[in-house]
Amino acid sequence: MIINTGARTDTVQWYTPWLLKRFEEGYALARNPLFPNKVTRYELDPALVDVVEFCSKNYEPLLPHLHKITDRFNTHFQYTITAYGPDIEPRVPSIDDSVETLYDLEKVVGARRICWRYDPVLLTRDYSIERHFETFDYLCSRLAGHVDRCIFSFVEIYRKLEFNMPELTVMSIDDMDRIAAGLGRIAAARGIPLQTCGTDVDWSRYGIRPSGCMTLSMLGDANGIAFKPRKHKGQRSGCHCIESRDIGAYDSCPNGCRYCYANKSPERALKNFREEHDPDSPLLLGHLRENDVVTQGVQRPFRRL
Repeated sequence: MIINTGARTDTVQWYTPWLLKRFEEGYALARNPLFPNKVTRYELDPALVDVVEFCSKNYEPLLPHLHKITDRFNTHFQYTITAYGPDIEPRVPSIDDSVETLYDLEKVVGARRICWRYDPVLLTRDYSIERHFETFDYLCSRLAGHVDRCIFSFVEIYRKLEFNMPELTVMSIDDMDRIAAGLGRIAAARGIPLQTCGTDVDWSRYGIRPSGCMTLSMLGDANGIAFKPRKHKGQRSGCHCIESRDIGAYDSCPNGCRYCYANKSPERALKNFREEHDPDSPLLLGHLRENDVVTQGVQRPFRRL
């Protein structure tokens, strides 16, 4: 099975002590977001976990301790670095600071295990198509040779985004096609493989690979391991990733990104971080309650043993 540490929150940036303690103690608990009294226990055991997948916008807090995990587990890293400043990503490091941290991460894990994410791509008056091309080219110039590939996606317009980002410009099909063509051209010129995430749209004419930002092929190549043939069910429509189990929690990421789908509100997430998180608890937020039902998660290895 694949353990995911960062799909619901930026665990690395904000909860590194908790994350390290979970791996030290060898298990984590995750509360079901739809049925809050149902809790699943996952064993953090290299014999049961094929790969630990990380996704973060700042690996600096984990870097001094990362070897405690990489020495025992196969790992894979998705590093999000976008064009946006604190007006959209309030508690995310600057572009240049993020690039320097990625270089440090590469020294520990190697470029083959790092995927750079340039997403979600969104448009406002300040973040125009031209600005995306300019920033993307700059990032490509600095990250070429330091990452395995770049993954991008377009922002999904869901209801709460209408309130969190009223300045958002709704992209047309022509806008998306123009952006895909430009990103494909820039990435090819810089020698960085480019692919999509969470879409069935075919932009292969621009040299862009299809979706699947976490496939067994990708994870296997990065770690030098082989997997049994297995259907990739995906996490949502247009997703072609292998299934994984997340040990984080929604409404817990203090990054404050205004496009975030995992927080109902930045204020609620920050409050939960400050008041509900205990680094010693096996749950990211809170503790077990009397009416909780804890079930052992099914952990079948995907690897060829």
